[in-house]
Amino acid sequence: MIVAKRKPFEEIKKMLEGYKRVLNVGCGTCVSVCLAGGEKEVAVLNAEIDMVRRLEKDPVELGELTVERQCDREYLAQLDDKVDDYDAIVSMACGVGVQFLAERFPHIPVFPAVDTCGLAVNLSVGRYAERCRSCNDCILGLTGGICPVTMCAKGLYNGPCGGSHKGSCEIGADQPCAWNQIYERLSRQNRLDDIRKLTPAAEWKDQVPRTLIQPGYEKL
Repeated sequence: MIVAKRKPFEEIKKMLEGYKRVLNVGCGTCVSVCLAGGEKEVAVLNAEIDMVRRLEKDPVELGELTVERQCDREYLAQLDDKVDDYDAIVSMACGVGVQFLAERFPHIPVFPAVDTCGLAVNLSVGRYAERCRSCNDCILGLTGGICPVTMCAKGLYNGPCGGSHKGSCEIGADQPCAWNQIYERLSRQNRLDDIRKLTPAAEWKDQVPRTLIQPGYEKL
């Protein structure tokens, strides 16, 4: 199970500055169990945002919906006819859920309201594409919902290296450059100023975008 904690309110508030219609999407599994991003937590956060924005004479229209799982695309379909009523989305899921929302709705900014802290045991088996390294300091709000920690082969926080070529990473033409994707996503959302905001570098060892395969499934 994925364990997460809610980001400080001031950080969430700052991410939402300038947005007048915000949809807050919760997740009904892991983050709900650890009391970070389920239906109750969505309602609490929306109440806090609403109160503060009213006090600051900057009211905001807030929506809320909790899906079964944000890490499964099939559950996100119920949002398809709702998101265009909003100009920003808040995800209270783990980093994987944030990225799936951002992929499905690339024309709308998606901001993380929780930090993914770690992974607990999950007994399901099969094949998984890694999207979140549980770094405990989620920056997806600055990178258009694309994680440079897991999607960049070097885990670079602040832009591409010199090996990016025509949108691909130097490790192989079939590996997209994460920062090229981030640039394109932010450009589409008119948020390219965010790419200039520097994040302190972290030391990442053996950092490669991975596909996780359970024993017994390697040849399928």
